[in-house]
Amino acid sequence: MKVMVFVKSNARIEAGTLPSTDEMIAMGNFNEALVRAGILLAGEGLHASARGKRVRFGDATPPQVEAGPFADPGSLVAGFWLWQVRSLDEALEWAQRAPFAPGDVLELRPIMAEEDFGEAFSTELREKEQRLREQSAAR
Repeated sequence: MKVMVFVKSNARIEAGTLPSTDEMIAMGNFNEALVRAGILLAGEGLHASARGKRVRFGDATPPQVEAGPFADPGSLVAGFWLWQVRSLDEALEWAQRAPFAPGDVLELRPIMAEEDFGEAFSTELREKEQRLREQSAAR
């Protein structure tokens, strides 16, 4: 199963404070362990929300663009990993080993698979999705 692991933001991250060399080494070692275990598919850190934008969609209005920073840092995402694991329990075991400081938060969410969509995901839609994935991988 694939799991998206969200690194939640906080006031320190939103202030633009970058990790120390020791913190970067610890995270690099953790990422290396994930790669050796065949789990890590992708992972990136994000800039503070002050450098971001939001697009809000309304009923009868054009989408509205809102510039950051955004309130409530704890509800924001500061980075992510995409992991391929056998189960959510395995993902939790790895997440608990991540080198974060007290108060930091990770959120783990399983990624939906074809079977999760039921009959609404018709054969035609599955074939189209497969073609799009192949085109994207070829680039």
